[in-house]
Amino acid sequence: MDLRDYGIILRRWWWAALLPALVVSGIGLVTYSQPAPAYAATLRFSASLPPAATPTGNFDPVYYSWLSSEYLVAGLADWVRTGDFARAVSANLQPDGVLLDAPTVQAALSSDYARSMLSVYVRTASQADTAALAQAVSRVLQSQNANVFPQLGGVPAQVLALDEPVVALAAPGWAVLLALPLRVLAGLGVGVLLAFGAHYLDPHLRTRSDAEQLGLTVLGQIPRRNGQ
Repeated sequence: MDLRDYGIILRRWWWAALLPALVVSGIGLVTYSQPAPAYAATLRFSASLPPAATPTGNFDPVYYSWLSSEYLVAGLADWVRTGDFARAVSANLQPDGVLLDAPTVQAALSSDYARSMLSVYVRTASQADTAALAQAVSRVLQSQNANVFPQLGGVPAQVLALDEPVVALAAPGWAVLLALPLRVLAGLGVGVLLAFGAHYLDPHLRTRSDAEQLGLTVLGQIPRRNGQ
């Protein structure tokens, strides 16, 4: 079969190809609900060794400061993603009357770093929780980082917040936006398979090529008239 034959099959069984997609679209539209709002904030930090840990001797102090800053920022980014950090933030929130357990805190946080800058992303379903969580993250990063770096001998690294967190309404995730279109595409794929299955099981001879595929010799063909 060539592409023309496939086109003829799809044109003949177009309703079977569209049926699953229409069903999926209808169910999706009927059951659709507005996604719950989410609020997000971004925090940026820089970090450096405490003054007492600055090396002396033959080391270039400027180069060593920048190098150590990159290592610190990378370590802090890893720490933010851990359960230990989530427990510390959860405990830091309790005096403010915000009760968020460690698993909830850990799910709300993500982090990244570039060079000597740490970025922490906070996302929750509540504007108040997002703001409180952002403040607690900043406090824990600045006051409890000595527990993560034993190399500093118990002296916390200097962590500087580069800006105040701004809480804003977050855009829906890609999973929410693409859920229905992906289901419709899957329905179209199933519909195409259904159309070819219907063609395979169809016992009628509709065209000259259908008869020839069965090994029959076609002596003549009645032309169509008025679309019949």
